[in-house]
Amino acid sequence: MATLRELKERIGSVASTQKTTSAMKMISSAKLHGASARLVRLSPYRGMVQGVIGHLLATGEEFSSPLIESRDVKHLCIVAFGSDDGLCGAFNINIFKRLLDIIDQERQSLGDDVEITVIPVGKKLSKAAHKIESATLKVEDVPYMHTRSTSANLHDFTQLLRGRFTQRECDRVDLVYMHFHSTSRQTLAHEQLLPLSAAALAGSAPKGSASSPCIFEPDANSIFNSVLPLHLRATMQEVFTESAASEQAARVMAMQTASDNAKDLLDDLNLEYNKLRQQGITTELLDILGGQVER
Repeated sequence: MATLRELKERIGSVASTQKTTSAMKMISSAKLHGASARLVRLSPYRGMVQGVIGHLLATGEEFSSPLIESRDVKHLCIVAFGSDDGLCGAFNINIFKRLLDIIDQERQSLGDDVEITVIPVGKKLSKAAHKIESATLKVEDVPYMHTRSTSANLHDFTQLLRGRFTQRECDRVDLVYMHFHSTSRQTLAHEQLLPLSAAALAGSAPKGSASSPCIFEPDANSIFNSVLPLHLRATMQEVFTESAASEQAARVMAMQTASDNAKDLLDDLNLEYNKLRQQGITTELLDILGGQVER
């Protein structure tokens, strides 16, 4: 049975932990607010780019671009977005498990000889990914890509992926990340970045675009090829920001759970401390009363 001194020390330790988790929750809440605000600011730009693409597709013309060229997949590139820091619950574990499932599915679909390159974003995910490297599975770290990367870093990374695809170093580029819905809800997402699918582009056509024809200068195909890189960059920026928001949301929930557990433990410890203290006082009183009776 613990002594009063041991209980007091443990109460102090748990109280200190609760203060730390509460502070981390507040910091993550502020970062989550910032990431959510960035997502809102991205929406008009992405909407404008999709609107232009929609108007182009509404013309019914045939478009050609290296970014929409579909070919047999012999080399697949998967970009997985994780986190640099821990204490975010099962955030990285869930993404890694989803990554493993995707790799198994692609091998069954494309064959065991397909070459797969995984580019993890985040130290935690990178550490786990390097453990599954093999002859046909390469894990590549991009030094400037992490959870604190700037827009310029993200632009360079998008250009890197685009260059590899157009130079046929890889035949498809997929993204794996956590889609942000709210603080309490994030879902795993897996989508194709390159080649740009016709379905994804067609889905960007605004309502009524077919009934409002536009005149394009110099020509529709040139504008189409100019807008597609902007669409790529907007997609990558949105995915990166959603992943950042999901990470902070997961950390907020993890720290809230830790704080609640610490509070429950403190209540139990304080109850035990008070019982033991009261027991000691009662014992002392009985000893005093017993001595008086003997007299």
